[in-house]
Amino acid sequence: MLTKRTYFIVVLSALIVFPAAALGAGDGSGADAAAHIGVADAQPAALAVLRRPVVSFHRTIRRTVARLEAEHRAEARRKRRELYATLPGGVSLDTLNAIAACESGGDPTAVSSDGTYRGKYQFDYGTWESVGGIGDPAQATEQEQDYRAALLYERSGSAPWPICG
Repeated sequence: MLTKRTYFIVVLSALIVFPAAALGAGDGSGADAAAHIGVADAQPAALAVLRRPVVSFHRTIRRTVARLEAEHRAEARRKRRELYATLPGGVSLDTLNAIAACESGGDPTAVSSDGTYRGKYQFDYGTWESVGGIGDPAQATEQEQDYRAALLYERSGSAPWPICG
C-alpha cells in the first residue's frame, strides 16, 4: 500500500523524469526535441502555465510541514503530561492547591508586583532551578509547576511558603 509520502515521491520523480526524457529524444542533439516542443519559438509567458502547479505544490509543502509540526507539538505535550502525571513525595494535590490558592489565586501565569516571584506557587528563579525547572516558572505548564512544587514540598515541607504553607 502506498503511503502519502511514497505517492508524493513517485509523482515528483515522474514530473522530473518525463520532461527530461522529452528533451533527450531524437538524435541526441536535442534539436529534434526543441523543434518538436517549440523551444525555439517559446515565449517567456509560456512559463505562466507552470505557475498554478508550482503554487499548489508550495501550498502542499506548507500544509504538510504545518501538520508535521502540529503532530510533533501534540506528542511533546503528551509526553510532558505523562512526565508530570504523578506527584512525588506523597504530597496531595489538595495540599498543593491550597498553597497555590493562597500564593497566586491558583493562576499559573501570576507574577508578583516586583517580578521576583512567578507562577502558581510563586517560585523565584533560584528555587525553580533547584527543583529542576528551566526558564520562567510562569511560562511552564501548570502540571510542571505542580510537579516542581511537590518536589520542593517533599524536600522542605511547607517552609518555602511561610504564610500559605
